[in-house]
Amino acid sequence: MQVPGRARNTKTFLFRPLAGLLLASTLVGCGILEDRSQRYVHAPEGEPINVPEGADDSRLSQIMPVRSINTDDSRRLFPSSIPRPPDMTSEILDQNYVIEELDGRVWLLVNEVPGRLWPVASAWMNDAGLGVAYDNPQLGILQSELANFSKRSRDMLGLADDPVAQESRVLLQMRLAPGIRRKTTEIRLRILELDDAPEGLVAWQSDQESDTRAQSRKEALLAELGEFMKQREDSKSFSRAASGMVAQPLVRLLSEDDQAVAVRVELDFGRTWAEVNRSLEEIGADIQDLNRSERWFHVDFRTEDERTPGWFSWFSNKAEPRHTHTVNIERREDALFVKAERLDSYTGEYSASDLLTQLFEHLY
Repeated sequence: MQVPGRARNTKTFLFRPLAGLLLASTLVGCGILEDRSQRYVHAPEGEPINVPEGADDSRLSQIMPVRSINTDDSRRLFPSSIPRPPDMTSEILDQNYVIEELDGRVWLLVNEVPGRLWPVASAWMNDAGLGVAYDNPQLGILQSELANFSKRSRDMLGLADDPVAQESRVLLQMRLAPGIRRKTTEIRLRILELDDAPEGLVAWQSDQESDTRAQSRKEALLAELGEFMKQREDSKSFSRAASGMVAQPLVRLLSEDDQAVAVRVELDFGRTWAEVNRSLEEIGADIQDLNRSERWFHVDFRTEDERTPGWFSWFSNKAEPRHTHTVNIERREDALFVKAERLDSYTGEYSASDLLTQLFEHLY
């Protein structure tokens, strides 16, 4: 037999928590109760617990430690914007300033985008006493004033100490262009000797040859420019006008059905041949034979395990070299295409697609 009063007490007991929950929700929505969900953002950091001397404090470590944030005021992290990503232009090269030479051409390879180097390059020409007479940020060309009328400029460009009226008009041109490797800049210099003073920017001739003396002079100037840029690495200046120099990459990987089939290179053959040669060495594809006129490399592209000799090779710690892949450079339309073939006699792990993929990663 049920007791009426006891049943009423049970219903009341069940209704009270529900009513309290509804009341609290209503008060929060109306703003009567304080919303404390974000109070931790502005909470001061607590003092660490100090245990008596000699006591073990290993059990006082945080159960759920908070990752440390390198910022002056961590309270501003909420609700401000997401922190900027790290600079991906660092650690691309072993050295930030490298002078490279190929087929009579020399340039300074810098581990930085052209937009950041343009203001520093202009500052170097002014600091060297050459000045900037004309410039074109889109083409990446800086042209100095005539060096004939400044002793300092004459010394820099190797002119005679005693000027004469009939001597050629001499000036310096500098060109900044995106490098073949990602987020790098190649800087070239050339010394021009003209009959008369130019009335504007002289067209850049990239294939212009120079004698050994002029080559040594350009290498010395590029070394001075690199040292000047190194001393101003902390400068945060950026040229918006020069940012237009960052165009399409010079090297692209072409794929079909998720397999690499070729590497497209928009460079002259001499530069492409040298870059492919360098990259093959870097990926461990030992060059067994090559023919520049026919544009091919015979390489040994095997894994380390495949190069390990068998049980019966007692007198050698390394297997004999083999020709496993052939790398060809073909010209089509306005670009060069690097392709690879795997020999039928090689049944190892690396395919032609693997070779091209690794080659592209070291080219670009």
